[in-house]
Amino acid sequence: MDAKELIARRVAQEIQPGMLVNLGIGLPSLVAGYVPAGKGVFFQAENGVIGLGARPPEGMADPHLTDAGGGFVSAVPGAASIDSAMSFGLIRGGHLDVTVLGGLQINAQGQLANWKVPGKMVPGMGGAMDLVTGAARVIVAMQHSAKGQSKIVAECTLPLTSLRRIDLIITDLAVIEPTEAGLLLRERAPTISVDQIMAATDAHLIVQSEVPEMTIP
Repeated sequence: MDAKELIARRVAQEIQPGMLVNLGIGLPSLVAGYVPAGKGVFFQAENGVIGLGARPPEGMADPHLTDAGGGFVSAVPGAASIDSAMSFGLIRGGHLDVTVLGGLQINAQGQLANWKVPGKMVPGMGGAMDLVTGAARVIVAMQHSAKGQSKIVAECTLPLTSLRRIDLIITDLAVIEPTEAGLLLRERAPTISVDQIMAATDAHLIVQSEVPEMTIP
């Protein structure tokens, strides 16, 4: 499997029955495809959809059914459309169990930067600030490096999305948990060694004894 599929499959293991889960645009949107439809999970997008399913087969897309990034999605039985005010009321009111977001940088304190100044790069703030602040649990799903540069850094050079420490980082190399003491290496990707992860990470990682390999179904 490619890096994005590996990340999405591992993130899916963090989603439990009965959860209301927001999926960010891009890589996080793939997660819905790896959570069984009968698991009782409802995926929400801030543009006003609750009950997102996996991406539809080629040629089967409904042009009126998209996620927050404009990508075509399917809907599960019981899905609903709501207005933007209700959607952000759920987010800001603390009703989301989990949000899964992409990231441009994460610092040694576990703070996320996932936007740039408009005009400098395509991503804008969007709903990320509300999601990171309001969701009960924040998971960042991203590739470990971009253009040969680590995305897990000592200090962010991009604007922080929120002062909150996120809860989990899942990349194509590792699962990392930001803690009060620092970034704790929890798991390593199949065939990847701890030394490789350390070499690809600018920020300091805490390594405790044996680091287990990810289990990817």
